[in-house]
Amino acid sequence: MLSPKKMKFRKAFKGRIHGVATSGHYLAYGSFGLKATSPERITARQIEAARRTITRHIKRQGRLWIRIFPDVPVSTKPLGARFGGGKGSPEFYVARVKPGKIMFELDGVPRELAEEAFELAAAKLPIKTRFVARD
Repeated sequence: MLSPKKMKFRKAFKGRIHGVATSGHYLAYGSFGLKATSPERITARQIEAARRTITRHIKRQGRLWIRIFPDVPVSTKPLGARFGGGKGSPEFYVARVKPGKIMFELDGVPRELAEEAFELAAAKLPIKTRFVARD
């Protein structure tokens, strides 16, 4: 699973996801992409589940690029813990995804296969997505 190697700060603010993606909203590597149409936090596990789904469906032909990285730590307190006592320890990492962000790109596969693979991957993600292709 994806996670940062080294971080300046162990814990991060929750924050909010406002506006649309100003970078990473065009296809940069492949011919086909999966674009986010709603704001959401996507966990490293969800990214990995989508990646596995895509690679299995395309039977490891072509090339896949993951354009998002889970670099925001999410901390939780133990179940049954009372209030106070500081912030909990980091449990998992998420990627903050804005609408318009290209999350995955594919190349070297037919369009129909890419559409099917991205449709299956989208079912693993908690976000509304759209298939995009290079014109």
